[in-house]
Amino acid sequence: MSDDITISLQQAEALSHKVLTHNGFSQSHADAITRSVMAAQRDECHSHGLYRLIGCVQTALNGGVDTQAEPTITDQAASVVKVNANKGCSLLSFEMGKPHLIEKAKRSGIAALAINNSFHFSALWPEVEALSVEGLVALAMTPSHAFVAPAGGTSPLFGTNPIAFSWPRPGNTPYTFDFATSVVARGEIELHRRAGKSIPEGWAIDSEGNSTTDPVAALAGAMLPFGSYKGSALSTMVELLAGSLIGDLLGHETQAANAEKTGKPFHGELIIAMSPEAFLGKDAASHLEHAEVLFEGILDQGARLPSQRRFEARARSQVNGLTFPKALYDELNALTVQ
Repeated sequence: MSDDITISLQQAEALSHKVLTHNGFSQSHADAITRSVMAAQRDECHSHGLYRLIGCVQTALNGGVDTQAEPTITDQAASVVKVNANKGCSLLSFEMGKPHLIEKAKRSGIAALAINNSFHFSALWPEVEALSVEGLVALAMTPSHAFVAPAGGTSPLFGTNPIAFSWPRPGNTPYTFDFATSVVARGEIELHRRAGKSIPEGWAIDSEGNSTTDPVAALAGAMLPFGSYKGSALSTMVELLAGSLIGDLLGHETQAANAEKTGKPFHGELIIAMSPEAFLGKDAASHLEHAEVLFEGILDQGARLPSQRRFEARARSQVNGLTFPKALYDELNALTVQ
């Protein structure tokens, strides 16, 4: 008997909605969260797909997210819009702030959306791709709770602090990357733990500061930045830009929600959008076309573009549906009846 199950995209979407609304999330929050986890699951980004619904529900039960919060939008400056999530999930705040960000970027050339006081769990690439679909170049970043030791350090200080970027390619899928400044996303270690598998050497250290391949010890210790001091510096940049610059907390000043309801999982996110048309005027199209030379050069060497596998997975999922562990499917269904 297979350990996996395959369901249609429509079935998965319905399951996500049911899990979220059954556990107190408003329809608007359930819609926004479902769009994000479905995009990840469809593209076989399992660490940010349907599995993340379990954490959403647990966070809600532990008082770590206001499932009914209505974001508040502030027109901060000519090129800045701020959205206070009011302790709600960041995804609805992004969707509400996005039209303002697009309008400001197309008018001014560059604009920023700052999301404050939000619970954030999701991948960033759906957000930057949503902007590149509008013809904008986009960059996003967010700190997270202290899970990562600085290069040369022995205890958690940084979040996994992801950075995402998307470049619009007329007539083609956008050039997009999204990666944690840690060696891997924390969700990858959690998936190894759930599967009873060891993690590769170099991903993490245990609570004593020793290298470990045990995912349990890794989760109790600290993850490592990618590229040693280079990843550590980029992680610091994320903390400053998506924390201090927008008037929000640093990663180590937040804590995951817990059963005692003493956690403070709320922090900020910064999204920057740039308009090629505003920068280049009538020459925008020719310069976007010229950029294709770079992508062609990468592919001509037998290398692949970031997200290339993700777009291939998307095409498969739209035909074949979604395949993932049946244990996860059963766990999600259990959340609709408890």
